[in-house]
Amino acid sequence: MLRQLRNFSTARVFLAAPRTGVLMMNMGGPQTLGEVEGFLTKLFADKDIIDMPLQRFLGPMIARRRTPKVQKKYEEIGGGSPIYKYTQKQGDLMVELLDSMSPSSAPHKAYVGFRYASPFSSDALDQIKKDGVKRVVAFSQYPQYSCCTTGSSLNQLQREVNGDPELSDVQWSFIDRWSLNEGLIDAFVESIENEAKKIPKEQLDELVLVFTAHSLPLKIVARGDTYPSEVGATVLAVMKKLKHRYPHRLVWQSKVGPVPWLAPKTDEAIKGFASRGRNTLMMVPISFVNEHIETLHELDIEYGDDLAKELKLEKIYRAEAPNFNKHFIRGLADEVKNHLDSNIRVSPQLGMRCPHCVNPECIKLRHWLRKC
Repeated sequence: MLRQLRNFSTARVFLAAPRTGVLMMNMGGPQTLGEVEGFLTKLFADKDIIDMPLQRFLGPMIARRRTPKVQKKYEEIGGGSPIYKYTQKQGDLMVELLDSMSPSSAPHKAYVGFRYASPFSSDALDQIKKDGVKRVVAFSQYPQYSCCTTGSSLNQLQREVNGDPELSDVQWSFIDRWSLNEGLIDAFVESIENEAKKIPKEQLDELVLVFTAHSLPLKIVARGDTYPSEVGATVLAVMKKLKHRYPHRLVWQSKVGPVPWLAPKTDEAIKGFASRGRNTLMMVPISFVNEHIETLHELDIEYGDDLAKELKLEKIYRAEAPNFNKHFIRGLADEVKNHLDSNIRVSPQLGMRCPHCVNPECIKLRHWLRKC
């Protein structure tokens, strides 16, 4: 009977027109090998994340050159990125909770809008128009804010919304960062504890937690981007809940191009630990909320398999991303409910540009935010 009631409740929610939409924004990933070049082309054309001379011509050239290598990586993790499936299910589980937690704004519906892969934010906006939703929360799926990630997605959203008169009466608000969300912290703590159970007891005292986050060019950090401090805040919150029982370090992965990025690099840090006899290591993907190429290939294959073999390490452990962890789903729902209850559409942080911002698109975004 309880299962029937749950099914009836779910059916009722999906049959009713959604009152509140939650637009879940992320970079996305190619779902097939054939989509890889298009994904890379859009990535290297985005001045918010990569700014280079003659970008209009060099971007597509770099994308074409990198496509075969990146396709091979996707092939090794199953033929494409699983990020859409993860994000959509996370959204569906989140709104199922939200409908009971916040009946005044229900029914809720989650929309997935990616920056560089299908479904794009424009696809999500088309569906929002079809559903007739007039209240939408733009919810960045990057817990820690950066101009390169959340900022780029919001710049694109601004261009699309301002260019569409059919969206002129939609009320927008924004969740732009949530690095200290309790559900996020609890999910990482549980993931670390679960992975630690796999470590032989005699090695557990030697465990080092290697928190790894997507890196960022130093010139962007120098402009005042808050990303490094927000990642550090998440790490410290996780360690506090773990009662600091293990030593840890924050390191950086996925560097692209020759310019200086945040350091130390994840692989170089692992080599450094191993050279000092610290051989019991656990990588924790602290800036990623679901599995995708940076975890499934870079961490698991390039480091967990290849680098471990090179260093003659028996194993490099890896904590899971939050994925469908119950604490994490509850954290997503809590974040949206608290946001709706606050009646704050734009956070003070989002309303302010970096002190050395040079991006004219950021000015346009702030003009739009003031109207929301």
